[in-house]
Amino acid sequence: MNILITGAAGFLGSHLCDKLLSEGHTIIGMDNFITGSPDNLAHLSGTQNFTFIRHDVANFIFVPGKIDAVLHFASPASPNPASPFGFPNLPIQTMKAGALGTHNTLGVARAHDSRYILASTSEIYGNPLEHPQKESYWGNVDPIGLRSVYDEAKRFAEALTMAYHRYHGLNTGIVRIFNTYGPRMRLDDGRAVPNFLQQALQNKPLTVYGKGNQTRSFCYVNDLIDGIIKLLFSEEHLPVNLGNPHEISILNLAKLINKITENEMGVKFLDNMSIGKDPDRRQPDIHRANEIIQWEPKTTLDEGLLKTIPYFQTKMGFL
Repeated sequence: MNILITGAAGFLGSHLCDKLLSEGHTIIGMDNFITGSPDNLAHLSGTQNFTFIRHDVANFIFVPGKIDAVLHFASPASPNPASPFGFPNLPIQTMKAGALGTHNTLGVARAHDSRYILASTSEIYGNPLEHPQKESYWGNVDPIGLRSVYDEAKRFAEALTMAYHRYHGLNTGIVRIFNTYGPRMRLDDGRAVPNFLQQALQNKPLTVYGKGNQTRSFCYVNDLIDGIIKLLFSEEHLPVNLGNPHEISILNLAKLINKITENEMGVKFLDNMSIGKDPDRRQPDIHRANEIIQWEPKTTLDEGLLKTIPYFQTKMGFL
């Protein structure tokens, strides 16, 4: 297949490029490097079946040749206001990627009669009143709060994708991605795993915001990529949650990382810096993924962190 991947230089996009190339597909990667990094694709330079186009998906997209599938993964994703690459500091770009970018990529898929996969997010559930979150849950989202530039952009993107499916008969799919970690995360991403790993590797106390009682469910990137590809080659059109249902508090995550890295500096509690209402709990119900695409994560949190640490050590100059 000839596959267009937007956000190809990002954390997830670059892993998708690698996996699909290894399976014999031809990949056209697209990115404008606002949050993606050229380093994530450097190893693909000169690869026969890989082409890169530097382009902003908010603008009209033209891709020559036949396209069999479009995966729209372009968007800032970090909610951390301390990160220059988080959506609080890129609000307009985030909404454009979700709205105009989705419209433009759907246009490409329609022109080529392609399979289309939208990268959505667990953030569409907002601060959930249902736990764990099923795809049938409509969410609890503040439409004008500081987090809304990401949450509402993704909710609009899902609605537009379903409109193209229903009105134009386009073969679409939607993946709702829960917290994912692994190699190629930005060190300055501002989220818990990269923050904690950097601090632990420098033998510093891990900074936990608030009391650390808020929970997340962390999925190792290879597991997530396998699920996305299974969804790509399925006939499913309704949203599918992908994530690891193992729930852990942020405080216990910090303690686990300290244990794995043998960091004896402990934790330091700071005032909560989150924007808007930081979701108290986040855990996917993955029964649909298990039934429809026979998917469930295989990597434990301990195993995934051990696979991630060497990347951070290299980037930080320790290896």
